[in-house]
Amino acid sequence: MTTSKSGFEVTKLESEWRTILTPEQFNVLRKHGTERPHTSPLDKEYDQGTYYCAACELPLFTSDTKFNSGTGWPSFFNPIEGAIATTVDRSLFMSRTEVHCSRCGGHLGHVFDDGPAPTGKRYCMNGVSLKFVPA
Repeated sequence: MTTSKSGFEVTKLESEWRTILTPEQFNVLRKHGTERPHTSPLDKEYDQGTYYCAACELPLFTSDTKFNSGTGWPSFFNPIEGAIATTVDRSLFMSRTEVHCSRCGGHLGHVFDDGPAPTGKRYCMNGVSLKFVPA
């Protein structure tokens, strides 16, 4: 599956992405892969700070919107305004809402309607697609 939106602010050739991302980051961010649950140290990161896109460093989520969903992936109930874009993902014989970085189009994860108040959303993100910077 590829991102249908073109004209992102940050664009690179596949070979350029491969030079700046680890193989696992490239698989998730550029090829829409998924990391294994419970493998990201960011799943249990609860210090104050900001979560950035690992590909283009756009601020995506703040630590005050993070919660323990029990899924094994870092989860948030609200992104920073304008930070994400979404598309419909019809892979795996189901329809889900896929979450992308609005600046580079990198695949971050999916959003579900089973999160906590006040939004009721669960942005289930691949930790490898994120970079945490403490406050």
